[in-house]
Amino acid sequence: MTQTRPVSGAAIRTMLVDDHALLREGMRSLLDRETVVEVVGEAASMDTALAEVNRCRPDVVVVDLKLNAGADYEGLRLVAELARRHPGVATLVLTTFLDEDLVVRAVKAGARGYVVKDVDTTELVRAIQAVSGGGSAFDPRSAEIVLRTVSGEGDAPEALTEREREILRLLAEGLSNKRIGQTLYISESTVKFHIRNIIRKLGVSKRTDAVYIASKRGLI
Repeated sequence: MTQTRPVSGAAIRTMLVDDHALLREGMRSLLDRETVVEVVGEAASMDTALAEVNRCRPDVVVVDLKLNAGADYEGLRLVAELARRHPGVATLVLTTFLDEDLVVRAVKAGARGYVVKDVDTTELVRAIQAVSGGGSAFDPRSAEIVLRTVSGEGDAPEALTEREREILRLLAEGLSNKRIGQTLYISESTVKFHIRNIIRKLGVSKRTDAVYIASKRGLI
């Protein structure tokens, strides 16, 4: 996690944007225990968030990428709109999805940080402090993606093999590793090897996320 300088004095005015009320309440409950952060507003959609920013004047807006049940990432549009309308407000993406394309798009839209939701409270507060202070905040996995992109290595993601696509299709059908092995006449350990490669290539942490990202990209 990158942090440029600590923020002293007044608490950092922070706004939470997530379409799940329970997640917002849980996050607010955790952050309310932190003296360096003050949650001043919440929103569940892009339109509400833009209006709320005008009302509560936050220093940092913590944004989830998925703000509706559709296939698009409304949070990306919100990040871009906030950067255009309120360049002095820092945006920090806090999401479930660790996808190379999404990380790059979020940064290009104007996000100063990108962390996944398995981050603990201490790291989240550090990320808020970092972006509030004019710096950036990325968890190790997101940072690696950004560094690859900056160095020119992220322009051409490693392609999936035909065998990996076959396994992804079977994962999407809900088959276990054992059943996939039986279907493709390969050992269960070989299936696990291919799944690890799939997860690495798609930049995710779980097989369910791999299926989701692959379907979004039209790979299965």
